[in-house]
Amino acid sequence: MKRTIEDIHKGYSKKDFSPSELIQEYLSKIKNLDTKINSYTEVFDDKVVKHAKELDKILHKNENNFLFGVPISLKDIFLVKDEKCTCSSKMLKNYVSNYDSCVYEKLSKRNILLLGKNNMDEFAMGSSTETSFFGPTMNPWDISRVPGGSSGGSAASVSAGFSCASLGTDTGGSIRQPASFCGIVGLKPTYGRVSRFGMIAFSSSLDQAGPLANSVNDAAIILDSVTGFDSRDSTSLNLKPTNSYNSLINDTYSFSDFTFGVPSKLLEIGLDDEIKYKFDELIKNLKKLGAKVIDIDLPYAKYAVATYYIIAPSEASSNLSRFDGIRYGFSEESENGDLIESYINNRSKGFGEEVKRRIMLGTYSLSSGYYDAYYLKAIKVKQLISNDFKNAFSNVNSILTPTCPELPFKLGEKKNDPLKMYLSDILTIPANLAQLPSISIPLGLSNQNLPIGIQLTGNRLDEVNLLKMASLLEKEINFTKELPKF
Repeated sequence: MKRTIEDIHKGYSKKDFSPSELIQEYLSKIKNLDTKINSYTEVFDDKVVKHAKELDKILHKNENNFLFGVPISLKDIFLVKDEKCTCSSKMLKNYVSNYDSCVYEKLSKRNILLLGKNNMDEFAMGSSTETSFFGPTMNPWDISRVPGGSSGGSAASVSAGFSCASLGTDTGGSIRQPASFCGIVGLKPTYGRVSRFGMIAFSSSLDQAGPLANSVNDAAIILDSVTGFDSRDSTSLNLKPTNSYNSLINDTYSFSDFTFGVPSKLLEIGLDDEIKYKFDELIKNLKKLGAKVIDIDLPYAKYAVATYYIIAPSEASSNLSRFDGIRYGFSEESENGDLIESYINNRSKGFGEEVKRRIMLGTYSLSSGYYDAYYLKAIKVKQLISNDFKNAFSNVNSILTPTCPELPFKLGEKKNDPLKMYLSDILTIPANLAQLPSISIPLGLSNQNLPIGIQLTGNRLDEVNLLKMASLLEKEINFTKELPKF
């Protein structure tokens, strides 16, 4: 049985188990079963066992700390001092960080138990966790299928019960899409709500850290723990930490308090039949429950994928230029000692195919003569997409769609067709471009026993109401299906 953060907190309060006993349970699961899933790049066995023994001694002093002694994992994009941070790339396979990311700093102050680092698409570039240097991650619901990406290792570990929760990153859907594919909750906060300090950059104007968890309440607990202004991140918003969990459990609210917007034109093409049926049934039920559901238009959202695949690769080409094998990263001495040849050799062998593809796309878009035609135009369309959302939020509290247009696909099915792979994120990318908070929660299972997720996108900085709406839906849907054995 999978435990939530709230379950563990109650268990400690009742003295049902100690941190040491709990961590052994998780480590045993990982050791026995993760060979089939490959959700971790590294497990901190000795370190976390030692930390758990220390927490055993102070258990009675932490009754108000919900994250005390909770086994959590991190996507292998967050720096942890004296530990490897590889971004699942050959380029960084031996890189050891000399400082902590802001996200981990905040979590460690809460005395979490850090289980290890989760597998991911290389440098967070992918939608299936198949581009990892350490091999693909499998979906716990069906190990012949992908868990989504790029935070696929994080989603799979939470779904399989190998961690209670995980921190991932979302640049174009990389928290929400794998959450949908793995039947868990995934939250992307407002851009700037969570510090990016110590989080290896992919696309600086789009990247945002957020939780993957087993419940909306758990996601709120983690969100409250990692938010707040950080002067080390120039994009960090000067806001106080959120207090969304207290609002969730103490405020009075119902479906009749909220208006949901459905962009029906955006959902006309490419939606899987089973997903469409489940989504239509949900809309009917929402109306019966007293929610107001209205049709809205997001006319520029159809350009989101094209816009994203100019902006994100352009920023990636700049961010990844530092990985040259000279200052740090994979290095192999050139035969004739030529500097330029060394750069080419190190980057050609250190980066995988998808990363090289995006670097080339981005470099081309930023090059002389093409900047105005591609990158500048994409920035203008990004603003138009943002304006669409602003107009919509004058009439609705959230925008409701399926998280993904398709069910989890087979391993290898799209690996050699990048364009088909990119379209997996067609419903998640708009929220990133508009820098809005967005959450995926489980809706149910398909006839093939594969998870289906729904997505709620909220107004800027309105995580509290977004989580309230998600919580109402979660209780109504009551997704309690057990994982098949793998």
